[in-house]
Amino acid sequence: MSSLKAHVHTACQLLLVDKIRELRSELDDLQEGAENDAKSSAGDKHETARAMMQTEHARIGQLLSETIHQKNTLDQLDPLQHASSVVPGSLIKTQRGWFYLSIPIGKTSVDDTLVIALSPLSPLGSQFMNKRTGETAEVNGTKYIIEEIQ
Repeated sequence: MSSLKAHVHTACQLLLVDKIRELRSELDDLQEGAENDAKSSAGDKHETARAMMQTEHARIGQLLSETIHQKNTLDQLDPLQHASSVVPGSLIKTQRGWFYLSIPIGKTSVDDTLVIALSPLSPLGSQFMNKRTGETAEVNGTKYIIEEIQ
């Protein structure tokens, strides 16, 4: 029963590790490009290109920081924890599908099961909090009946 939850948790961790690796690689490529560009250019075009590179470096750096924060948040959740009501880290089965109350990374498929990872602070996540099996969460007129909590 909780093996699906453990697989979902691991899949989310792997997605974040891959994203962190990609973002670090992009930052390295930008740094290398900036170093090569500094050796060969001068003038207004050079300054514009350099400013664009700095903006992109800052954007990717911010994404990296946010992704590392998400990974740290996810790492604090215990996939073996079981609660009788919905808490951060709960895997929730509803008549509309599975939801992993953790971090907002969206849809992932685990063991042929589509699971949506969402934040406890999201509109739906906050409606799920502290609910028990059989209770209903509602967002924008859409009802989600909690069938199972892992």
